[in-house]
Amino acid sequence: MHTPSTTPASATYSSTGSSRDSGLIFLVAAGLLWGTGGLLGTLLAETTGLGPAAVAVYRIGIGGLLLIAALAVSRRPLPRGRAVLRRLIAVGCLAATFQACYFTAVSLTSVSLATLVTIGSAPAMVLVGEQLTGRRRVDLHSVGVLVLAIVGLTLLVGFPASGSQPAHVVAGLLFALASAASFAVFTLVCAIPVPGLDGMATTAYGFTLGAVLLMPVALFTGGLAFDVDLTSVTLLLALGGVPTALAYVCFFRGLVRVRATTAALTALLEPLTGAVLGAVFLGDRLGLIGWLGAVVLSAAVVLGALAERSGQREEGAPVPSRYPRGSEVP
Repeated sequence: MHTPSTTPASATYSSTGSSRDSGLIFLVAAGLLWGTGGLLGTLLAETTGLGPAAVAVYRIGIGGLLLIAALAVSRRPLPRGRAVLRRLIAVGCLAATFQACYFTAVSLTSVSLATLVTIGSAPAMVLVGEQLTGRRRVDLHSVGVLVLAIVGLTLLVGFPASGSQPAHVVAGLLFALASAASFAVFTLVCAIPVPGLDGMATTAYGFTLGAVLLMPVALFTGGLAFDVDLTSVTLLLALGGVPTALAYVCFFRGLVRVRATTAALTALLEPLTGAVLGAVFLGDRLGLIGWLGAVVLSAAVVLGALAERSGQREEGAPVPSRYPRGSEVP
């Protein structure tokens, strides 16, 4: 005979609701931390003369190695199993792909145009991916939030006329879309956790592999050598530690608690934070339209977070943590 649960529905919602709220906090933190990457990467490039691909290699490589060192100090056992190996290979390949495609798009067009196309299209691709895989049904509210986000991003970043040749612009746009697609697949794949593999280990081993895969591109496009001094080492450690190691650990921790589209939407905080930091520390002029874009973009992220919470209430039975019991590391 079936015995009904004695746990109040409000308690169930409170538990899973707080889990989803903490997921949103982790994702917002990731987006804000990602935003420091533009400032740190620019300072590193100016200090060392490294090219974009080399900066990307050092960013994900040092970030991965810092986390591997932290795992070694904590004496965390190595994750094992075929599923773990497949996930780490996928993360490494996808991380290398979206970094390489993005910086190639930058070299063919401009930073602003590559950022607009890459970060603007990634959430839409994730939403389509969730629809195709049956994880989420596309609704008008979600589409409206995405449109609002793209409008805000366009106002913030701008859509400049490129001085490049038309063939270069087309190729750059294709590379930017390839970068967005890689990040979208990255988000959808990593939204399904592998038992025994948490966000810290995924970032540590996956990104280290990604750096190794990206090294040939960096060597071919300018090399990895630079003059080592206190400033360059500090910038390298900051770039690998803050917008990479710490940011992606937060991203993975939040990703398993909320919808993948919401996670991709919070990535829009990266250009927002980067634009503000650039205006404060690098003297970049944002302008009235840029600040308007920042407000619109912020509103889109807030609406996305509110939709995540309201969707939780409408579902009635909230989605539990997708980590198998006992596999999530506190």
